[in-house]
Amino acid sequence: MVLALRADFDAQQLRSAARKSKDAAQARPKSVTAAIIAGQVSVGECGSGR
Repeated sequence: MVLALRADFDAQQLRSAARKSKDAAQARPKSVTAAIIAGQVSVGECGSGR
C-alpha cells in the first residue's frame, strides 16, 4: 500500500510535534514518519504492531 505524505511537515517538525504530544499513541506514528522522511529507516523496518 502506498500512502502519500503531507508535504507541509518535515522530519524536524514531526519530531517536535511528537515530543509535545502527551499521548504515546499519537507520538509513535509521528516519530516513525519523521524517521522515514529523514531516511533513517525504510518503511519495511517500521512494524505497525497491528
